[in-house]
Amino acid sequence: MFNNVYRLVRPRQIVRTTTTIHLENDSRVTVRPLFLSICRADERYYSGSRDAKVLAEKLPMSLVHEAMGVVVADPTSTFEVGTPVVMVPTHAYKHDEEIGDNYLSDSRFASSTEDGFMREYVQIEPDRLIKVPKTFKYEMAAFIEVVSVALQAVRRLENTMTSHRETIGVWGDGNVAYITAVVLNELFPKSKLYIFGKHEEKLGYFSFANAINIEELPLELSVNHAIEAVGGQGSESAINQIIDVINPRGTIVLSGVTEELVDINTRMVLEKGLTLAGSSRSTKKDFEDAIELISKNEDAKLRLELMIQNTKDIRNVEDITHIFEEDMNMPWGKSIMKWDM
Repeated sequence: MFNNVYRLVRPRQIVRTTTTIHLENDSRVTVRPLFLSICRADERYYSGSRDAKVLAEKLPMSLVHEAMGVVVADPTSTFEVGTPVVMVPTHAYKHDEEIGDNYLSDSRFASSTEDGFMREYVQIEPDRLIKVPKTFKYEMAAFIEVVSVALQAVRRLENTMTSHRETIGVWGDGNVAYITAVVLNELFPKSKLYIFGKHEEKLGYFSFANAINIEELPLELSVNHAIEAVGGQGSESAINQIIDVINPRGTIVLSGVTEELVDINTRMVLEKGLTLAGSSRSTKKDFEDAIELISKNEDAKLRLELMIQNTKDIRNVEDITHIFEEDMNMPWGKSIMKWDM
């Protein structure tokens, strides 16, 4: 049958390409996307803010790696037709439980090293699908991927931190920082959680934590461990501020993406005996843990649903470009595409 794929061919230009697929493929499930969520990585491709060489290598490419849909055909008999599912963007060709699919050099990733989910139908391996609970809003299920990424970062912190866990800080006040804070609040309920940002209107969303403006840091404030979720040009100052206020033997998880090299105060890293751990993307296990965490914690679910700030019906290419432009001007929250293509 015919299948329409919507690919970015150059910055701000998306083109429909018609391909063919076979529903009776003996190894993959056919999913009809229902709701797709836009992230900052999609924006960087769409706006052309990635390096020109990178864009030349990757385009044309279908965007979006946060999505849920419904099973329309499954020759593997893993899922019943009509089952709502979340799609895992990491495409691993081998597995290493100690390292993780997301860190293996030969793993591919939707909307980065292979087509994303802006397609009429997606044919995907059954082990990259997870059933959506009936209690979930489909709009929220669309960005479970971000929750899984936050869980990966929190697990990286947990696996390297000392037993001194009285205070944990999150640097950043955007979407990823908010979701990371929601996860930390559930997994470390006995720890005092601090959020460090610079936008008062965004910090107001962190009512469940202690929000602090980075320009008004109390002199005596310190934290045991921290997660950096700033990314971009602000990464350097955020990392160095963490190094200044973190206690000896603390762990700093770096999860913010930046295109540029950053200078950090390695002298104090050595003097304090700090651990710096990188965290990127997630595994299927992170998806499963994210769904379990949300299912068991109504407050977490409501806080995540609060992120649904912009939902649009998508019926043509112009609708796609409109919501991308809107999302780029949206200060906080997620833009969700109701996919009627």
